[in-house]
Amino acid sequence: MRPIIVPLGGFLGAGKTTLILAAARELQRRGLRAAAILNDQGLDLVDTRLVAAHGIDTDQVAGGCFCCRFSDLVSAAFRLREHAPHVIFAEAVGSCTDISATTLQPLKLSYAGEFRVAPYSVLVDPERAQAFAAGDGRPDWFFLFRNQIDEADLICFTKADRNSQFPALRGAPLRYLSAVTGQGVSEWLDEILGGEVPAGGRILDVDYERYTRAEAALAWLNCRAVVRLETPLSPALVVGPLLEGLDAALSAAALEIAHLKIMDDTPSGYLKAAITGNREEPSVQGMLDASRPPFTN
Repeated sequence: MRPIIVPLGGFLGAGKTTLILAAARELQRRGLRAAAILNDQGLDLVDTRLVAAHGIDTDQVAGGCFCCRFSDLVSAAFRLREHAPHVIFAEAVGSCTDISATTLQPLKLSYAGEFRVAPYSVLVDPERAQAFAAGDGRPDWFFLFRNQIDEADLICFTKADRNSQFPALRGAPLRYLSAVTGQGVSEWLDEILGGEVPAGGRILDVDYERYTRAEAALAWLNCRAVVRLETPLSPALVVGPLLEGLDAALSAAALEIAHLKIMDDTPSGYLKAAITGNREEPSVQGMLDASRPPFTN
C-alpha cells in the first residue's frame, strides 16, 4: 500500500494541527488509518505531543522547515509507513514557504513508488487575513503569508464557525472549513484524496534573503520545563495563569505575539492553550477538568 502524504501549510496559528485531528477522526470513521509528521524550528514540539495524545502515530521534523530538512521528512515518512497508514499528514512550520519546489516535486520525482502526494492545502485564519488586507501587521509576516498563498494548490479558510467575513484572496480555489464543527472537513478530504487536483502545481521565485530576515523576525522560542509546586494544581490552574502572565509581559514590552502555545502533561490528562495575538482569548484543547496530580505538573 502506498500511503498518501497530505501537505499542510499556513501561517502560525492558522489551525493546521486542529484540522489534522478533525481529519483523522473523519478518516477513522471511514475505516482508514492516519498518521502525522509535525514540523517546527525548535526541538521539543507541543503539536507532536498533542497529536500523539489522541492516539495518532506521529513523527516530527525539528530544527528547521521541510524545505531545509527534506531528508528528515522522508525518513519520518518511511518510519510511519511501517504502521501501515492510509494517510500521512505533513504539517509544515508556520513560516515555511517554497514547499512546492523543495518538497513536493522531489517527493513526486524520487519517491513515487512509495508514496502518493496530495495537493498542497494552505490554511488561512480569516481574522489574520483581514488584518493583512487592512495593512495591519508586520511587513515580514505579510511576506511569508503572501508567499504561502501564492503557492497553494487549495486555499482553506479555517475557523469558519467563528467567522462570516472572508477577504478576497487571488490564486488557488478557496475552501471554508471548521475543525471544531466539522464543516467542510469531509468534503476537503474527498477533494485532496481524490486525485483530481494536481499536487505542487505552483512554483515560486522566492527572495531568500528577505525570507531569512522574515523568519528571524519571528524570534522562535521552544522550551520544556518541569514545574514542582508546593501545593499541587490542576493543569488548567497552571496553564491559564502562565499564559496570561506571558501575554501580559510580552505586551508590556511591546512585543507582538504571532503564536504562543503551552501544553501541560499530567498523569490525569493534558491541557493545551494557545493564542495568536496579544491580549487574545485563548483556544483550549484537552481536559479542562483534569484533576491535580499528587506531586508535580
